[in-house]
Amino acid sequence: MLKFICMIQVLFVSLKVTKTLTHMVKEWEIRPYYKNELAQAYAPEISQKAAVNRLSLWIKLNNPLFEALLSTGYQSNQRVFTSRQVELIFKYLGEP
Repeated sequence: MLKFICMIQVLFVSLKVTKTLTHMVKEWEIRPYYKNELAQAYAPEISQKAAVNRLSLWIKLNNPLFEALLSTGYQSNQRVFTSRQVELIFKYLGEP
C-alpha cells in the first residue's frame, strides 16, 4: 500500500512539473488579443479589472511604447489590440 501511495505522489508531482514547464515555454502568437486577455496573461494572480488597469498603466508610463502604439491608432479605451499593437507590446514589455 505504501509503495502505491508513493507511486501516486510521484505521478502527481510529475504531472504538476510537466504542466508548469508547458506553461513556461508557451510561445505567444502575434495576433489580435482582447485587452483583458493580454492583461490577465501578464498578471494572472490578480483580478481581470486590476490586470487591465496595471497593463494600461504600464503602457502609459512606457513613453516609447505609448508613442509607438499611438502611431498605430491606439486609443486607451479600445477593447482589442491589433496584431501590430501586440507586436509592439511584446517588443517593449516582453512576452507574458
